[in-house]
Amino acid sequence: MTNTTPDLTAVVLVGTLSPSPAPSSSELLARQVLTALSAHGVTGTVIRLVDHDIRPGVQADMGDGDAWPAIRAQILAAHILVVATPIWMGQPSSVTKRALERLDAELSEKDDQGRLLTYGKVAAVAVVGNEDGAHHVSAELFQALDDVGFTIPAGAVTYWVGRAMEGVDYQDLDQTPESVASTTATLAAHTAHLARLLAREPYPPS
Repeated sequence: MTNTTPDLTAVVLVGTLSPSPAPSSSELLARQVLTALSAHGVTGTVIRLVDHDIRPGVQADMGDGDAWPAIRAQILAAHILVVATPIWMGQPSSVTKRALERLDAELSEKDDQGRLLTYGKVAAVAVVGNEDGAHHVSAELFQALDDVGFTIPAGAVTYWVGRAMEGVDYQDLDQTPESVASTTATLAAHTAHLARLLAREPYPPS
């Protein structure tokens, strides 16, 4: 039976290169993931990374107006992290990669039992693009997120890619393809399930 008590929280980082209020296919899919998660008792926040002054570096706080510490605080307070990115030149976007670089600082942050502060947090991925590459991009993100302590559920990626060398964006579609909707629903169910299990039974001390 699904636990629909709103006891889990999520932060969704959107790696579009378009500042607000420009429309974004990545944010559209990200919000669809958040809607799907809400059916499993998850409330959340969407952060469009390009709207914030996230300084380059691999420290938790790069000083001088760096916006990352406030974003990091939201990530550490949540049970679930979703990273949504477009594909550019076959890669995650530059702002997505910057967020991953900043998460590298978590490798030096531990609790009083020797565990990374990200242990027990679950991560999922959403990818959009107009060329092939969703599997490659999700593989890059999964490896990076696993490296810095997040746990990856089964089926924790949803994506849409248009036909090669054409200009249709996800946000241009008249309706969400059933295959994307069902994949997003599976992502949400598995992610919330694993996050709830880890909230109840944390990893052992390191």
